[in-house]
Amino acid sequence: MEAHAAPVLLLSAPRTSTAELIARAAAWRGYDVTDRATGAAGRRVYWYGGPRAAARHAGPLGLGLLEPGDDWLTCVPRPLLRRGVRLTTLGEARKLRERVFVKPPSAKIDSLPAAVHEDGTGLPAGLDGSTPVLVSGVVEFAAEYRLFVLDGEAVTGSRYAVHGRLDPAPLDAGSRAFARTVLDATAVGLPSAVCLDIGRLDDGEWAVVEANMAWFAHCYAAEPDRVLDTVLRAAGPIAAVADRDRPYLSGPAAAGTGNCEGPSEPKATGGVSVGASSVEA
Repeated sequence: MEAHAAPVLLLSAPRTSTAELIARAAAWRGYDVTDRATGAAGRRVYWYGGPRAAARHAGPLGLGLLEPGDDWLTCVPRPLLRRGVRLTTLGEARKLRERVFVKPPSAKIDSLPAAVHEDGTGLPAGLDGSTPVLVSGVVEFAAEYRLFVLDGEAVTGSRYAVHGRLDPAPLDAGSRAFARTVLDATAVGLPSAVCLDIGRLDDGEWAVVEANMAWFAHCYAAEPDRVLDTVLRAAGPIAAVADRDRPYLSGPAAAGTGNCEGPSEPKATGGVSVGASSVEA
């Protein structure tokens, strides 16, 4: 590794609005910002972008990509969820005869978008029945919020939707307070750098939506510098990944799956969890 070369922030192309914002923040700190991996090998490389491109670059560039375990949401205490959630297979979900919200727990599958289904009969037939899915009771969120979490603390965040429509705005006191409650109860089962989505229901109560990898999450109205702090921890050199975070490494570098007991337990694959929101990550 080049000892004196500037670190690299590698972005997937085309760049999103969030990528542009954190690119400016990284350049101000002296990072080389690029969407080309050529010349990055042997340097300290950090990543922001989609999971497919991340998987291609992780091995050659020595990236350690952190993401929550597939089953994290199933371990959140029921009072913080306000609905039932379980990790199952697509084959089992097809047998359901009640209205449910279904989504893949890990990378997005084009033929299986996160959506509410009247029952399991409408789920795509072309996918293997062993495909893992998260199945949730249906709840209606009046407003949804994103928190960028570093070492168990929400360092920045934003409202991102109102009644399912994109509507970014700063965090309010209620969202900050509920996020603190959620993190006090669940941060031990999350990587040290992660995105947490929460929401206020139509009845005024609060609920967890899902957890996501920070390196592929829109910042909306969050502070770009603090978003960058979270991204740099969540997707940087694998040699710098702390022991407590190694169970949350994605892909072939994973040590196993996160679960209700926290990072000391084995992890199979990482991924995002399920909520009833249709707003894109």
